[in-house]
Order: sequence, then C-alpha cells, then structure tokens
Amino acid sequence: MDRREFSAAAAGVLALGLPGLASAQRRPEDGRDYRRLDKAAPVEAPAPKIEVVEFFWYSCPHCHAFEPKLVAWSKKQPNDVVLRRVPIAFRDDFVPQQRLYYTLEAMGKVDELHTKVFQAIHTEKKPTNTEGAILDFAQQNGLDRAKFQELYNSFAVSTKARRAKQLQDQYEVDGVPALGVAGRFYTDATLAGGMDNALRAVDYLVAEARKSR
Repeated sequence: MDRREFSAAAAGVLALGLPGLASAQRRPEDGRDYRRLDKAAPVEAPAPKIEVVEFFWYSCPHCHAFEPKLVAWSKKQPNDVVLRRVPIAFRDDFVPQQRLYYTLEAMGKVDELHTKVFQAIHTEKKPTNTEGAILDFAQQNGLDRAKFQELYNSFAVSTKARRAKQLQDQYEVDGVPALGVAGRFYTDATLAGGMDNALRAVDYLVAEARKSR
C-alpha cells in the first residue's frame, strides 16, 4: 500500500468517528489540525469569495459517509464562501469517475445526481468506474446516453480532469475526503482527527482568510 492509499485508509478510520486528535475547544493549529501550503494553489472563485475545495473519490466509502455532513455544513455558510468539489485521481483507473463528475457538471446535473452516484456504488453495489458502467448509470437516470458520451469524451471534460489532478498535487492531497481553503490551507481526517474536526478547522481557516482579504 503506497503512502496515499495508506493515508486514505487512515483518514477513513478516523472519519468513522473513533476518538479524534483535535479538540473542539481549542484553536486549530498549523501542523496539527491543518497545514499551510508552501505555495498558494489556484482558486476559481472570484474575489472576495473564499473557496473551500472538497477532494473526493466516488468509490471511497468515507467520502460517501462524509457527503451529508458536507452538504449540511455548506448550507450554513454565508454568501462569501464557495464550495468546489474536485474528484481526485491517485491512479489512472480513477480518471473515469473524474470524467463522470465533470460530465454531470457540464450537463447541470450535479445537484440531482451527485449523491445518486455514491448510492449506486455503495448502496446498490453497482460498479460505476468504467465508461460503459458510467454510460449505463447516466441512461438509467434519464440522461441522453449519446450526449453524455460525447461530453464525457470531450476536450473540455478531459481538460477539467487534468486540472483536477494538478490541483490535487498542488494541495499535496494524501487521502480523501480532504479539504482545501482559499488556495492556502489543507486539512483532512488524519491531520484533524476526524472529518468533524476538519470542518471545524475549515471554519477557523475561512475566518482567517476573511480577515486577510
């Protein structure tokens, strides 16, 4: 198991609710609950918005478990906070699911079908990690198969997948789920002691980013 795979597994154990390393009562600390990037990563949100990035993988059970918490958290954020989802690719066989996400995005179907992808994989036990299986999923959920396939294999979606991999590397993502803030900070379950604590760290980092605008 390489470093990234090991980190993903460790993050998942903590995300399941075992005792965390961080306390909700103290201020999050750099190097303990999060880390500051040596070099700022690019952001898509226009100033003065504050971008929070979720790095995820559809086949990750811990990303599936984290999704409702992330949605609940996002609904509580003020208008200056923008959530951006970025599908990761630690290996080449992750790329089809990157393309799946960005095709849904291109079709304006993320809000409708993002959670259904997780459910298909983790609840219905349908492998959705190859182009054929992904096209079946799209068709079964009312999307035009030919249009979906055209977008899935388009230059625009390929470019977004490539940029997602670049951003993943710029944030030095070790495992998923993971969170980036304002192109400057990174946290995950391993650092923060669970994803609940990671979200608390993000709240702190958003406030810090807001001060420095």
